[in-house]
Amino acid sequence: MEKQRREQLRWILLLALNHARPYGAVEVVLCGTAQGVYPDVTALEVRRELSYLEDRKLIEIERSPSGPWRAELERYGVDMVEYNIDCLPGIARPPKYW
Repeated sequence: MEKQRREQLRWILLLALNHARPYGAVEVVLCGTAQGVYPDVTALEVRRELSYLEDRKLIEIERSPSGPWRAELERYGVDMVEYNIDCLPGIARPPKYW
C-alpha cells in the first residue's frame, strides 16, 4: 500500500504542477492538493516525492533559504503528463484511453 501511495502521490504532484504552468506552485499549494486525495499526507512526504521527481529530471525545485519550496515542471515532466513519452517506473500514471 505504501508503494502505491507514493507512486500515486507523484502523479498527483505532476498533474498539479501541469495545471500551474507556466508559473509553478509553492509546496503549500501542492500539499493541499495532495491532501484532497490523501488527507493524512504530510509536508515531509510531499517534499520527499518532489525530490524524487527532481532526481528524475521531471521538475525543478527552487529551495528558499527561509524554508518554502517552489516547483515547476521541466520539459520531460510536461511530456509525461501529456502522454508524449512513456511513463517511468515509480509513477502511477493511468493508462491512456483515447
